[in-house]
Amino acid sequence: MTDIFDGVDSVLFAHAHPDDETLASGALIADLVSRGMRVTLLTASRGERGEIVAGALPANTDADALTRAREAELAGAVATLGISAQYWLGLGPARAPGLTPRRYRDSGMEWIRPGLAGPAGDADADALSVAPLAEVVDDVAALIAAERPSLVISYDSGGGYGHPDHVRIRDAALAASVAAGVAFAELLEAPAADASWFSLTEHQPVVVAALKCHASQLTVVGDDVVHSGGQREPIGTDVGLRLVTTATAAVAAADRATESQDLLAPLR
Repeated sequence: MTDIFDGVDSVLFAHAHPDDETLASGALIADLVSRGMRVTLLTASRGERGEIVAGALPANTDADALTRAREAELAGAVATLGISAQYWLGLGPARAPGLTPRRYRDSGMEWIRPGLAGPAGDADADALSVAPLAEVVDDVAALIAAERPSLVISYDSGGGYGHPDHVRIRDAALAASVAAGVAFAELLEAPAADASWFSLTEHQPVVVAALKCHASQLTVVGDDVVHSGGQREPIGTDVGLRLVTTATAAVAAADRATESQDLLAPLR
């Protein structure tokens, strides 16, 4: 298979919360940086609703303090991975011209079944997942126009594990990329016949260092990541990428809509 990065000199990653960039794509980011590419990062929210690792922050940490902590953690990971620039969705240049700057908040989530999340029932009015999709698309488009990446990378159509913020930023990034005529690729956790697969174990030391920056959210134990909720998984250094066309995107959107109705039916 032809290298998906042939002719690519700059890549924009679109992620939902601080730590997603490292968990989902840290090894890939480190690899692209080592190839001499310009790598930039768009982060949609500050992860205000993330659980906190016991003892990582003072017991009286409130939402504002957690926000500041997660911003600082992200800055550390960005520097460790070698990312050239990091942007917040809703703030220039990732804000549509003429619109007042805004902050998209973490929507939260609920577990539908092990490994699959769905929308929380108490998302704030200014949460990413309830923001008008057109507004989010326009904000991502503004950053694409400013950065002019060769390739945009985000989650698959299910948002990885279903978090509504992952789904929303993926949908917006895809739509903005298509409108701008920029290639879009989705991250995959398993090999697929129509995807490129990368084994990047040589970058594990950098990934580990970046993960450790996110101390409020996770702990590195040997070759594993232990999340604040207790979930344990191997540190990921293998990743797949699949180019998405408008046709395949339409099919995926229809499939996701049907699946969402099936999953949420028992909750009604």
